[in-house]
Parts: sequence; structure tokens; C-alpha cells
Amino acid sequence: MKLMAFDVGGTEIKYSLMDDDLNVYDSGYVDTPHDSFEHFAQVIYDIYEPHKDECEGIAMSLPGFIDVKKGRCNGGGALFYNHGTDVAPLLEEKCGYKVVLENDGKAAAKAEYYKGSLQGCKNAAVFVIGTAVGGGLIIDGKVVKGRHFTAGEFSFLSTSINDFENPYSHMGTVCSTRGLLEMYKRAKGLEEEINGRQFFALLNEDETAKKVLDEFASGIAKQIYNLYWLLDLEKVAIGGGISRQPILIEKVNEQFNHLIDDSPVKQYLPVMEVDIVAAQFGNEANQIGAFMTFVEENG
Repeated sequence: MKLMAFDVGGTEIKYSLMDDDLNVYDSGYVDTPHDSFEHFAQVIYDIYEPHKDECEGIAMSLPGFIDVKKGRCNGGGALFYNHGTDVAPLLEEKCGYKVVLENDGKAAAKAEYYKGSLQGCKNAAVFVIGTAVGGGLIIDGKVVKGRHFTAGEFSFLSTSINDFENPYSHMGTVCSTRGLLEMYKRAKGLEEEINGRQFFALLNEDETAKKVLDEFASGIAKQIYNLYWLLDLEKVAIGGGISRQPILIEKVNEQFNHLIDDSPVKQYLPVMEVDIVAAQFGNEANQIGAFMTFVEENG
């Protein structure tokens, strides 16, 4: 089986023509439209149409509370035109082929659990760090979705009980790539935009960048610390484009170990540790998980 696999993010739509063995025959990316669903659907059609005779349908991960059975986005996520929209049926009408959706974080969790860095785990999590923070939870060997499909939506977690009403105190802003870059801009008093590649290139020479990365990694480590106590996690895989930077994984582990060393409740557990790793499939995890969902729904 070959499918067109899409990873729809707040900034880019990444795509691949992929088969059952995860071989990729064509891939690329385009900017994500933010104006209307009609524009979004046309972009998907334009990518899919040249390959329509080579594959059996469309597998898509995207942000939001996704009802896989209905192909509906019930809300949440960066693309407001998808909220309350029957995305899959409308795309099927546009493209003329079967479309199956999956939430981006849950797609990444499936890819990493079944074929990647989380194989063999009982309780684990995936953090997909991008425009916001996608998430997926594996509990007792199953990817958790929840009654309203909101399980694992890390972006909506508050990072401060003392600043709960501030929308900029939630994980989706504080712990996202966008949050990292905004922290650096504020620290340097910059007005011009900076991208992730530029930021990480500065680390060898810019002390402010080093301090900002430590603060950013500490924020992620604190959320992993909280989840450890809630779920007894064995491992956390960090995905998204930023996960290709080895220093990020190194810093998150370093900050997590500081939290453990300083924890006032450390004495209650003989061993308290979480293996924090880069997602094996990195930026491709969402597409692979979407492919798996298509197979599950049409097996």
C-alpha cells in the first residue's frame, strides 16, 4: 500500500508518498495557509493530485481534538478554520479518495511506540515541539485519546498556578519553538524575527542564547517531572524539528536531573528517573503515525 502522508503544522505542511515499509518516494513541504479551509483543501489537492494514480488515499496528522472515526476536528489546534469541521469528508469530496485523520501528537506517539524510540515501554510520552506543543501519552501500552480526544494536549497545561489566567503561561507558548525564540528576542531586546536554525547557531558565541536555552529546557523538564509523578513514565521522546538539535536533549536531561537532585520528595522513591530521548523518527513521526492510523481504520 502507498499513501500520501501529510503532517499539517501551524507553519508548514510536510508531505510524503509512503509505503507500508515506510519507504518515501517523494516528499516536500509548503507553507500552511491560515485564511480559509477552502485554501487549505486546495493546497492538499494540488499536492495529492499528481500522485493520485500511485496511492490509495490520504493519511493526515493535524493539530486539534480529532475524532478519527468521523474525520472531524472538534476544536483546539492552530488552524481555527478547522474547528468544528468535518475535515476528512470534505477533503474526500475535494480529492476523490479516502482520507483518514489523526491528531499530530497521537500520531507521533503511535510511530514512536510501535516502531521507534518508545518500543517496549508500558508508560511513556511524546512531546512534539513546534509552533505549539503536541503530545501523546502511552499508558499500559496503549495510546490514550480520552472521551473528548484531548488526552495528551500538553499545549493547554498551565506552567504556573500563580499566573493561570495569563495565556502566555501555558505550555503551548512557553515550551514551544515559538516560545524559545520569543524568550531570546525579549532577552536581547530584538524586534526582528529569528528562526530556530539561527538561534542554535548562536549558542557557541552568545551567552544570552545559552541562558535562554537553559531556561527553556528547564520549563520542559518541569513538565516531565510533573508527568512522572502523575503517570510513572519510563521514557519521554522529544520530537519536532527542534529535536534534531542534540544540545536540546542534553539540556533537558541536565535540567531534569537538577530537579531530581533538588526535589524535596526524592527520599520517597529509591530510584526516580525518566529516560529523555530524541524521537527516532524526528520530523517524520507524524506522517508515519498518520499512515498507521489509515491502516488501522481500513485494515
